[in-house]
Amino acid sequence: MQGSVIALVSTSCTTISAILMAIGWVMIRRGSVKVHRRLMIASVIFAAGFFALYMYRTMFLGNVPFGGPHYLLPYYTAFLTFHITVTSIAPILAVITLYFAYKKRFDRHRAFGRWTARIWFVGAITAITTYLILFVIYPANTTTDLFRAYWGF
Repeated sequence: MQGSVIALVSTSCTTISAILMAIGWVMIRRGSVKVHRRLMIASVIFAAGFFALYMYRTMFLGNVPFGGPHYLLPYYTAFLTFHITVTSIAPILAVITLYFAYKKRFDRHRAFGRWTARIWFVGAITAITTYLILFVIYPANTTTDLFRAYWGF
């Protein structure tokens, strides 16, 4: 139960992060640089909150295996691989995008930002979908934390 609550909160952080980023994108298109900056920083803070909660849950409570029908496992695995790939690329692009903003290289910031935001949104959508699959549609109710998986206790 505790893991599912943490998963819900961390997925909420991802969702809020994407919403803040979308609003920030609108604000910069309207010329509101200060509001854009604040929203993007808040978006990154919520993303960091997701990451901290995800790491805590993975290390100490464990991850939930796919609880759906066996014939769907290959499709879920392909979807999860795509999700992991996208959500691994997004923070790297975000750091590069923030770096260009910090250095006032707004031409590069704008170019990277467009791709970063799109990939961020895909990551958020696949994160929400993964949560729904694992905790709502096909809950498995079992976990294996990092320490038990690695050291066997």
